[in-house]
Amino acid sequence: MKKYLTGPWLVFVAALLWAIDAPFRKHLTEDISSTMIVFLGHATIVVLILIFYHKYFREFRQLGIREWLGVAFVAIGGSALATIFFTQSFIYINPSVPILLQKVQPFIAILLAVWILKENLSKQFWVWALVGIFGAYLITFPELKISGLSFDGSSKGIVFALLAAFFWGGSTVFGRHVLRKISFQAMTAVRFLVATVFLLLLNLYMGKMSEFSQITNLDWLYIFMIALVTGFIPLIIYYRGLKYTKASVATIAELSFPFSAVIVNWIFIPDSNLSEVQVIGGAILLFAIWGLSKVNKNDLEETII
Repeated sequence: MKKYLTGPWLVFVAALLWAIDAPFRKHLTEDISSTMIVFLGHATIVVLILIFYHKYFREFRQLGIREWLGVAFVAIGGSALATIFFTQSFIYINPSVPILLQKVQPFIAILLAVWILKENLSKQFWVWALVGIFGAYLITFPELKISGLSFDGSSKGIVFALLAAFFWGGSTVFGRHVLRKISFQAMTAVRFLVATVFLLLLNLYMGKMSEFSQITNLDWLYIFMIALVTGFIPLIIYYRGLKYTKASVATIAELSFPFSAVIVNWIFIPDSNLSEVQVIGGAILLFAIWGLSKVNKNDLEETII
């Protein structure tokens, strides 16, 4: 079916959009705490959900205990904590480093996909997955050697970035699990609703709500852009694609995120470069997604049959 071919590409496009917010998020961390930035972004998205997606709330009744646990992991871990950790890492290290450290995310997601979703990984999958990871490696380390990562004074930032990778990798798997019961619209809605409640309680507990009065008009503009362009719209696209994509395939498609982030940093952040090797890495990654989309189609159609 065509939807199994296009699913991985929708995930790919969504991950491209996630990286656009780096310059805006870096600006916001100068005056506002990470927890408040993430809460305000989610609260803005909830307003959009209440306007456009309220009719999908009735689908929540289809969720059992296992699905609600999955929602909790995605919303609290993937949507709230991961975003906080990722944003917090910007304080300690250059934004490019946490983006590059997301390379551990596919391995986390693949292991969980096999364990929780019982996905079978064919030889064809591993061939294309390794091609995709190699492309992502070239994007991350264009000099063909691992460099630029240090566990000295910036170790806190590195730990935060790795925690974000864990929660995001797991969220791919648990999100796919929940999507077996509800539509992608309902999944988008429940993720942000649960995450926003958690973030509100977290900010109240941490005494961060007083920062609300310090937010400038420019800050609000950046928050809205983060919420709409890298939050609400990408997640709609993402869950539409994930519904028809194996989690093990989706996590490779999500590697478009660091490639897009490198391009964004190259445009907006001084001293960030985009080399020919990184462009080649991006082309290899695209080639891998093309191959994985065929694997995804064949595997899921066999499951239906």
